[in-house]
Amino acid sequence: MTEIRFLGHATFELSDGTTTVLIDPFLTGNPQAAVSAEDLSPDVILLTHGHGDHSADVVSIAKRSGATVITMLEIADEYQQEGLENVIGPNIGGTVEFPGGSVKLVPAAHSSSTPKGTFSAATGLIVEFGGVTTYHLGDTWLFGDMELIGRRHSIDVALVPIGGFFTMDVEDAVEAVRMIGPRQVIPCHYGTFPSIEVEAAEFKAGVERETATEVIILEPGQTHTL
Repeated sequence: MTEIRFLGHATFELSDGTTTVLIDPFLTGNPQAAVSAEDLSPDVILLTHGHGDHSADVVSIAKRSGATVITMLEIADEYQQEGLENVIGPNIGGTVEFPGGSVKLVPAAHSSSTPKGTFSAATGLIVEFGGVTTYHLGDTWLFGDMELIGRRHSIDVALVPIGGFFTMDVEDAVEAVRMIGPRQVIPCHYGTFPSIEVEAAEFKAGVERETATEVIILEPGQTHTL
């Protein structure tokens, strides 16, 4: 069993009752944030890419909690230079095991640079944890290899950006779900800023019209259990 808690924007917390995994921690400066960075003590932090609206609280949370950070190797090098000790930096295609699970980095069609100027590839994350396969798409445009990812991995739940402007819009996100074929999908990366204001209900209607996937719309702070 895995609990997936939506913390706002693209930040999610996964828990199997023993281990807690935090993905893309952006709490400080996030108008959607359901908690503060100080409220979280994860065992593992996973990062899709370096933009501040995904990485803002990685270092502060990791230093306080001692969490292992897993991210692209260039960003991992930056974090090690900042004094983080438990940092692992694979590249796209690499799989890293952690207590209770693993994460595989897969492509995302997006740019990536940290607030300090470190450039790297952007990624999605295939997380095997708590008996559940979760695919966090990161920030991305629609691209054909999503279908390959869906064939290679039986996705229980996909965490899909829908806001447009920086990522896929609703129409493209519906097509992404069709290509990936997850059992369930949770939309994210919308409504945080004026430029990404969309209606999640429109996405839900499109997905459920075009696919057999169930759409779970979470408000920041809500939890979904698989």
